Amino acid sequence: MVVVGGGASGYMGAICAAEEGVSSILILESTVKPLEKVRISGGGRCNVTNATWDPSDLVLNYPRGEKELCGPFNSFSAIETVDWFHNHGVQLIAEDDGRMFPVENSSSSIIQCLVRASKRAGIVLHNQTMVTRVKQIAADDFLIYTRKGLVCHARKILLSTGGHPSGYRIASAFGHTVIKPLPSLFTLNLDAPWITKCSGIAVDNILIKIKISGKIFQHKGELLITHWGVSGPVVLKLTAFAARELKANFYRSELIVNWLGDPQINQVKNLLIDFRSKYARYSIAKKRPYLNLPRRLWLSILEQIKCDSTIRWAECSSKMIYLLSNALVSSTYPIAGKGPFGEEFVCAGGVALSEIHFATMESRLVKGLFLVGELLNVDGVTGGFNFQHCWTSGWLAGKGIARSLGDETVGMKMDL
Repeated sequence: MVVVGGGASGYMGAICAAEEGVSSILILESTVKPLEKVRISGGGRCNVTNATWDPSDLVLNYPRGEKELCGPFNSFSAIETVDWFHNHGVQLIAEDDGRMFPVENSSSSIIQCLVRASKRAGIVLHNQTMVTRVKQIAADDFLIYTRKGLVCHARKILLSTGGHPSGYRIASAFGHTVIKPLPSLFTLNLDAPWITKCSGIAVDNILIKIKISGKIFQHKGELLITHWGVSGPVVLKLTAFAARELKANFYRSELIVNWLGDPQINQVKNLLIDFRSKYARYSIAKKRPYLNLPRRLWLSILEQIKCDSTIRWAECSSKMIYLLSNALVSSTYPIAGKGPFGEEFVCAGGVALSEIHFATMESRLVKGLFLVGELLNVDGVTGGFNFQHCWTSGWLAGKGIARSLGDETVGMKMDL
């Protein structure tokens, strides 16, 4: 078995195959060090998975791949991931938002775990070895060519190159359809100075919405106001689901924000009328009806509707009450493009999912070729979901390869 790409899914696939009895496994990694993305993920802490235990809830976090991942996650989901790492010497712990990290709080513990398990299983790693071409010369017989001149024969190929173009080229050469990758999980640049002046403010339980290309995308969560627009978990989730539509529209649209979460305009209007009566002698700036909105943001919303913040509640007209209610539940801000920061190492795109057997991750086009991880047109929102797909697909591929080989000995020859 030859694994092309020494990332999370490649290592998981190799280790699982070895533990199921595959006796000769080689990982070919193009960079100096394998598992580099694991090292830098989560700010160097490695967000391994998410404590979303029910597979039917877990799949809802994948803008691309939700339907296809139902079966795989019923075989190997977040619970199995936690157990797998526990059995290999690493404890994971969940934070309040569900993200799970190693108790050592360092990605090095995950890397050491995977490297240690691979060495114990007798897996061989060749780094700085770029695969340039893979050719099938017969059933269960592949030739792998590298830039170094290394040529391998393999019975099974596990292609786990992530978003690297080399993986797409190899998959395409075998007839696979590659959906053009584009950024997912990015922030938004807004043309709204009265909001960007509130840079640094974070508000939880905010509902945001985009109407674009005849579709409505909406999500609720924590929003962070920046000097260029908006960021935070809810924005990253929204942009992940609307990634292709935003790209097609040149990242131009309108962001609709309900600063209160769920309430409708009539509910808010009635509350403001009661508030006006109860606190008539107080200034609008001093007495806020919604204390979850920071004062600076409240003043910005007043400025947005051209309401004089020095007036008393008693002086607030019915028209101003309506305008304020509308601003609180459906403020509209022009989107002027992608923000400068995000998690753009996550992409929407890759090998078409209809061309993969998701029970084993084997290609439907080429027997003996297995494709896993971010090479596929699967992407999750932020919070450990992208790694979870890597662990699951690698585990399934390793098991699938071992089953397909049965009790036979893997034959692999090297010519240096």
